[in-house]
Amino acid sequence: MAIYKFGAIDFGSNAVRLLISNVIEDGDNVYFKKISLVRLPLRLGFDAFTKNKISDEKIDQIMHTMHAYSHLMKVHDVTSYRACATSAMREAKNGKAITKQILKETGINLEIIEGKEEAEILYATQTANQLTPDRPYLYIDVGGGSTEISLFNEGEIQASKSFKIGTIRLLNDMVKSESWDEMEQWVKSKTQNFQGLSSIGTGGNISKIFKVNTLSKGEPLPFVNIVHLYDELKRLSYEERIRRYDMKPDRADVIIPASDIYMNVMTWAKSPQIYVPKVGVVDGIVNLLYQKFKEAELNNK
Repeated sequence: MAIYKFGAIDFGSNAVRLLISNVIEDGDNVYFKKISLVRLPLRLGFDAFTKNKISDEKIDQIMHTMHAYSHLMKVHDVTSYRACATSAMREAKNGKAITKQILKETGINLEIIEGKEEAEILYATQTANQLTPDRPYLYIDVGGGSTEISLFNEGEIQASKSFKIGTIRLLNDMVKSESWDEMEQWVKSKTQNFQGLSSIGTGGNISKIFKVNTLSKGEPLPFVNIVHLYDELKRLSYEERIRRYDMKPDRADVIIPASDIYMNVMTWAKSPQIYVPKVGVVDGIVNLLYQKFKEAELNNK
């Protein structure tokens, strides 16, 4: 048996996550086992999308966060790590300057990646391979600043696109009707030849919706269940959502626009249900780090 440890940082628009994961090789079997998952709701998108700049107060929070994550990875003695920033840092005019400061002060190399690469990292979670391999699936990942949509067919990615429609943008009324039209036309054109297309949803919001519905692990979440919960949440105040559904404060506001996105995409794709595997960018990063590690190991033999 061989055990390796990897670290992954997802520098998102709503939260910054650190995953420490073991990869266990036992004969011909490989297991991915989470050791620690830390999530801090820095909500960088509120600065990046409304002011086009990360504020000094947020930068201070970023530096404390990255120092803490650096120490945690050192304590865990990870084999390697990767840190990726998405739409908030892409759009903040001081995003690159912040990555340089992070590298100088903490030693963490934070990469600002494009939407296409974000979708590819999500694909690396191998979620579709855990389902029926010869069936098509629509992969939907809703973030604070963008939504990544990918079409799988027979285990292969057929099309993928990132749209500037996210929960924080919607909360701040920053999504134009043209953006919705673009997403609608893309989804309809890519899915028109598939009947009864199932979706795969990732992100904290769809995971919370799944949990509220008290379904068994691996069971698909019906579209109508999302609609019913959405209608209920819309009637409740922010405080009532926190109390009744045990929601984190930074979840109780964004879950409404997130539901809007999932429902629209599923409607356009005529998708009656969505699988919620509770994986995200950090899981994809760990998978890719392990693949890269094994490739280097083979090349050195």
